[in-house]
Amino acid sequence: MPKMKAVQVAKAGGNFELVERNIPEPARNQVRIKVEACGICHSDALVKEGHWPGIQYPRVPGHEIAGRIDAVGTDVTNWKPGQRVGVGWHGGHDFTCNACRRGNFINCKNEKITAITHDGGYAEYMVSPAEAVAAVPDDLPAPEAAPLLCAGITVFNALRNSGASPGDLVAVQGIGGLGHLGIQYARQMGFRTVAIGRGKDKENLARKLGAAEYVDSGAGDPSAALQKLGGAHVILATAPDSKSMSALFNGLASNGKLIVVGAGMEPLAVTPIQLIQGSKALQGWASGIATDSEDTMKFSALSGVRPMIEKYPLEKAAEAYEQMISGKARFRVVLTMGS
Repeated sequence: MPKMKAVQVAKAGGNFELVERNIPEPARNQVRIKVEACGICHSDALVKEGHWPGIQYPRVPGHEIAGRIDAVGTDVTNWKPGQRVGVGWHGGHDFTCNACRRGNFINCKNEKITAITHDGGYAEYMVSPAEAVAAVPDDLPAPEAAPLLCAGITVFNALRNSGASPGDLVAVQGIGGLGHLGIQYARQMGFRTVAIGRGKDKENLARKLGAAEYVDSGAGDPSAALQKLGGAHVILATAPDSKSMSALFNGLASNGKLIVVGAGMEPLAVTPIQLIQGSKALQGWASGIATDSEDTMKFSALSGVRPMIEKYPLEKAAEAYEQMISGKARFRVVLTMGS
């Protein structure tokens, strides 16, 4: 049986292991993808450390996958071998629960999650449910497409569903893996974009990414700075620091909204009075499904939005993960597969 290289975690809290496995066969309604690139996301820690309940080990991490269809299972009619495709966090849905019956697939009661319910993209090949697959534009290279399938879709989808209109003041908290894309998308969507970071040293990059204004959260109250600019219609919180997020809420304009996409574990501190005064809102946003990924990549290809990436070969997955988890990456780390 043909073999492939893969990087797996044998147990919760275990190390990354480079192993040789049988190339998997796609079952009914599945496709096999020859992986060309796989982004490393902070959420990969859920697999490595075993923080997600019910993960079966050994498990191959990776949910920012770009490659080509290699084979299709029975009953797959919309995908053909050779097509450029990607797979993100949302790894499939059951089509039958109440959420799915209403077309709300991202909130499927029995949602499949790439690299959590089945093996992900730290491998030369992976198998995915056909409904989780997104087409990749021809002019978007695989290493640049991969981070858009999680980091990209998360901020793009949140912003386009935020209710903000061109010309509105939209602030992006954090200039990291999510934030550096959020600033670009906000600018290209026509928002008056404000970047919020800690330290004056991040201002030049924020402006190059498209920010019209920069707020140094370490130099004073960032919510007061936003109010001086007129108040934000939307604040997109990308850095998973609940204290920093909470400190921004009073920077919203009337009817403004704080949208949380940075996944932290600590509670937010927002009082009922803060919500009531000015009719303000606090909302979380999940990433999206395959069609959202396609929209994200199409918009990126058309508008020139690109992730800033550092590339590593599959064999150096442990080193690449450490670069990400340590916060040293500028700004997304991507594994690339040999030909």
